[in-house]
Amino acid sequence: MTKHPSGSAVKATTAPRHLVALAIVGGALIAFQVNKTDATRASLQSVTDMARRLGQLNDQDVSVVAQLLARPARTARTADPATQFGEHTHV
Repeated sequence: MTKHPSGSAVKATTAPRHLVALAIVGGALIAFQVNKTDATRASLQSVTDMARRLGQLNDQDVSVVAQLLARPARTARTADPATQFGEHTHV
């Protein structure tokens, strides 16, 4: 008699490659949007290019990233946490 795995047992799952690629590109995209540094820009460009070359991103995905990278950088945020969220100290 053949044994079949129990439906209640925990099973390992592996996400499809394109979903893993989107998650990695998405993480790099969020890091770039938040930090706007040369390092996060390079990381986003690198992971997007690699995912594209591996066939895991479609032209629309690549276009969205390219449009975001083409936008001019905003002025750098201040390092003062009090003014970071619109709060101002008055003397």
